[in-house]
Amino acid sequence: MVKQLLIYERAVPVSFRSHGDLAVRTGNNFSFAREVNSVPLMAAEFANAAAEYSVVFAGQGENIIPVVLLGVRDGENLFVNPDGSWAGRYVPAFLRRYPFVFSSTDDGANFTLCVDEEFEGCNRKGRGERLFDGDGERTLYLQNVLGFLQAYQVQFQRTQTLTKRLNDLNLFESMQARFTLRDGKVLTLSGFFAVNRERLKALSGDQLAELARSDDLELIYLHLQSMRHLSATAERMGAGALKGKDDVPEPETAPEPADA
Repeated sequence: MVKQLLIYERAVPVSFRSHGDLAVRTGNNFSFAREVNSVPLMAAEFANAAAEYSVVFAGQGENIIPVVLLGVRDGENLFVNPDGSWAGRYVPAFLRRYPFVFSSTDDGANFTLCVDEEFEGCNRKGRGERLFDGDGERTLYLQNVLGFLQAYQVQFQRTQTLTKRLNDLNLFESMQARFTLRDGKVLTLSGFFAVNRERLKALSGDQLAELARSDDLELIYLHLQSMRHLSATAERMGAGALKGKDDVPEPETAPEPADA
């Protein structure tokens, strides 16, 4: 089955008719995210995420978004432990909202709450939290889910404003990082963007002042500082996966070739 939105298998609209007896049991099992090496990140999350992950940008044209790097190889999340628990301190909101998500068919004018019925915590045996009570009314749990997703959507709009401003200022540069494994094999991570420091320094005083007033300048610095976590993320591939701990070099991070 083709996944929707990275981790969703079959997200369908929530309704009393279809889910009147549905319960959802969530917990600390993030096995559903085991095969994603990055997930979208909202602007409000930069401070928490940048403390332990690399925050970069991905996408094309007007659809560039911030993402948090969770692995350096496709299909591998280095922050999901074998038992499904999360290995980091901060869990991105994109994962915390699962198995719920908003969908829209009218360019964001209206949103429909959906649930991934393939989530292993969804059941009709009363395990976990019910979505509707016996009278067909939304439970407090479902109301809280709606509140969380509404707040997430507000942050999504704020994040789009950030990336549009950085894109309009031509600050993004396509990058790649190279890691040398113990056996000499070189692992390359590409397909992401970073803010170019020299282009940032070349902005006019008025442009920098506007970035500061909107708090975007702080977010840029958090993003740039977070790049130091690239090596630590790669080291999670396993003890001895990289060169000896004392001589693990910083990843070689460079602009993508012009024809990449």
